[in-house]
Amino acid sequence: MTSSPQGLDGMELSELLPTLATTSDGLTGAEAAKRLAENGPNAVEEKKKHPLLEFAGYFWAPIPWLIEAALVLTLVLQHWPDAVVIGVLLLMNGLVAFYEERQAADTIAALKKNLATTAHVRRDGGWVDVPVRELVVGDVVHVALGDIVPADARLLDGEGIAVDQSALTGESLPVTRAVGGQVYSGSVVSRGQANAVVYAVGAASFFGRTTALVQGAGTVSHFQHAVLQIGKYLIYGALILVALITAASMLRGEPWANTVEFALVVIIASVPVAMPAVLSVTMAVGARNLAKQKAVVSHLPAVEELGGIDILCSDKTGTLTQNSIRVGEPWLAPGVESAELLLAAALASSAASTDAIDVAVRAALPDAGALDGLTIEKFTPFDPTSKRTESLVGGSTGASIRYSKGAPQVIAELCTAAPAAVVKDFGAVVDDFATRGDRALGVAIAAEGQPWRLLGLLPLADPPREDSASTIAAARELGVDVKMITGDALAIGRQIASEVGLGQNLLEAGALDALPAPDESKKDSAQSRERMKGIAELVEGADGFAQVFPQHKYLIVEALQSRGHIVGMTGDGVNDAPALKQADAGIAVSQATDAARAAADVVLLEPGLSVIVNAIRLAREMFGRMTSYTIYRIAETIRVLLLVTIAGVAFNFRPVTAIMIVILALLNDGALLSIAYDRAHGSPRPVKWNMRSVITVASSLGVMGVIETFLLLLVVVSVFRLDMARDLGVIQTMVFLKLCVSGHLTVFVSRTRGPFWSRPAPAWPLLGAVLGAQLVATWMVVSGFLMSPLPWLLVGLVWGWSLLWFLVEDRVKLVGYAWLDRAARAAAVPTADAVPPVAAA
Repeated sequence: MTSSPQGLDGMELSELLPTLATTSDGLTGAEAAKRLAENGPNAVEEKKKHPLLEFAGYFWAPIPWLIEAALVLTLVLQHWPDAVVIGVLLLMNGLVAFYEERQAADTIAALKKNLATTAHVRRDGGWVDVPVRELVVGDVVHVALGDIVPADARLLDGEGIAVDQSALTGESLPVTRAVGGQVYSGSVVSRGQANAVVYAVGAASFFGRTTALVQGAGTVSHFQHAVLQIGKYLIYGALILVALITAASMLRGEPWANTVEFALVVIIASVPVAMPAVLSVTMAVGARNLAKQKAVVSHLPAVEELGGIDILCSDKTGTLTQNSIRVGEPWLAPGVESAELLLAAALASSAASTDAIDVAVRAALPDAGALDGLTIEKFTPFDPTSKRTESLVGGSTGASIRYSKGAPQVIAELCTAAPAAVVKDFGAVVDDFATRGDRALGVAIAAEGQPWRLLGLLPLADPPREDSASTIAAARELGVDVKMITGDALAIGRQIASEVGLGQNLLEAGALDALPAPDESKKDSAQSRERMKGIAELVEGADGFAQVFPQHKYLIVEALQSRGHIVGMTGDGVNDAPALKQADAGIAVSQATDAARAAADVVLLEPGLSVIVNAIRLAREMFGRMTSYTIYRIAETIRVLLLVTIAGVAFNFRPVTAIMIVILALLNDGALLSIAYDRAHGSPRPVKWNMRSVITVASSLGVMGVIETFLLLLVVVSVFRLDMARDLGVIQTMVFLKLCVSGHLTVFVSRTRGPFWSRPAPAWPLLGAVLGAQLVATWMVVSGFLMSPLPWLLVGLVWGWSLLWFLVEDRVKLVGYAWLDRAARAAAVPTADAVPPVAAA
């Protein structure tokens, strides 16, 4: 036995099995455990960057460059206290980013363990499911439609299978492999099923040797992109204001070094240094919360995309229904007994298959001993094109008989010799089954050299889940339109739709094909765009589609996206992968194939639609936290920059020192990481980035902060008789405390659309972090650490002043949202003069 693939991919099967020290019956559990211990797991260990190199990478980017430039300048100017604090800030930013990114990565790695795929392996003479990591050379595995091949293997039986290995070899079309052919780890079975013997695992496999070909690229979600754009806007705004400060200082003849140093540190205060860390930890926390709801995120930005879904295309089986298929009372063709029909259906099923229909059919056989002495010599599994299975069975007499089961219309077309009256009854029974919500399974038999003979129909009942109706109602309350997408007959779809509360406007997917096809050579032509518009209008108006093929799913998603919808799509099969990839949030349902899971952004561990609806709620809560932080961050930037710019340019007065601005950035952004753990109410409607709303509210709060700070300066100068020149250090300390206190109070203004006391109440992590930061700031100003000490009387004045204006800011926020809502309603409802005559009529 060897774990090396050298020469094994071309060796004759008769020589291969002895070489691998195995048989077609596979290994024993003890031998497999021995080989696993000797050769290691079936996995390609990821090469990880050394932690020190990874940590150093956080200091090589535009934002750290600005901080590093300020540090170098302070060292050159020998401003040692400033240099120490700036160095601490730089180090803290690197540590926080490193820690949070590692936490996010560890979170996703831990969650993906729940998605660890298994392989169907023959051990100790029986079929068992074992983790793919535990496969060893010599194992016999069963692969079927939708499976990802778990290791390099050679086919032992079957009529050949088709595998998609484009990710490994670049071949655009699936390749066919017959008995003795090799299939590579990581390829996807697109047709057929077979048993195969493993001859290479882990790093010795073809996948292990070509890992570079299957490395995925990261993507940026809508919300991530918006947040990063805000960061750019803040930096550009800061550069403009700093230019004004620098120009004014130069005109007054101030030392250039002090001016440049102060300008650089002001930029540090305006740059959202904690934004990447806040984004990472918020998404990681969201992913952990989703995992508790049995929805595992395989692509982290999908946590955000879930919150924006306004249309969810849901499959029927296992999501809206119980996926617990039971065989009912069959319809029998003339002269056929029930036992004969059930035996034929069982023989047209694979014993190694885990397909729900095959399992249900074999379980319905009243006497399992009826299969004794019968050998399936050839088995052709179900595929979406043929829509049936077929087996060639050898009996004790030596004569071979063919059995087939599948879609009723396919079986009817197969039995060309059936009397017209029987075919007519056959069709009527199919319709009758459908009105009860039962799927019909046709069964036929053909003796050697004889035509196919119709045996009858098996009704397959899959009743709706008890929670489907209430869950669909809950989804609609969240502004999510649920559309059923099913491959079943239209009558079955409508019956299930009526039971779960969906509309009855279900269409056959063929309606999508009925629209005029465009010229393929002009895909972006006016004709193509017009066809897509027609498809989109048809899809938007429908409650779902029946008799859907995989290409229809992709077309449905693409059409909805062309109309600006954020689309969620569920799927479970290998042919659903393109639609899952195209959807904004691809969701692999419980018991999905490996290929569907690999293509999806979210994988469900439990059946049912309620898991998805709960995930949407949690994603919207996370979106709310991010919006709250963004409003706070923009408001604080405006507050600091306008204050410093106006004071410096108009009054030749620096309200805070450079070291104060650095400390302020450290205290404020450090504490606000805890917002990821805050309680939040999710929006009742699908969330979309509303830049106008965020900028308006944040700007209002920022300008209010500048006004209240200048009014405070007026009070201390006129009432407490502080002199701007003589008591400059005390005044700067007071402004520092005011910015720190007001900044954190702004968080409690921005976290709700209603009054600040609106539920939900702030979470303890956020309250604790803010309180801790304020205690540190108060201690610093009282003790005079790195600044002039501030008397307790002025400390109390600052706190009282900040709390008073906190109430005013909350009112300003409410007025701002009310104005925005009125403007949105006015834009959505046209005036009488603007209504077209036809619409008005």
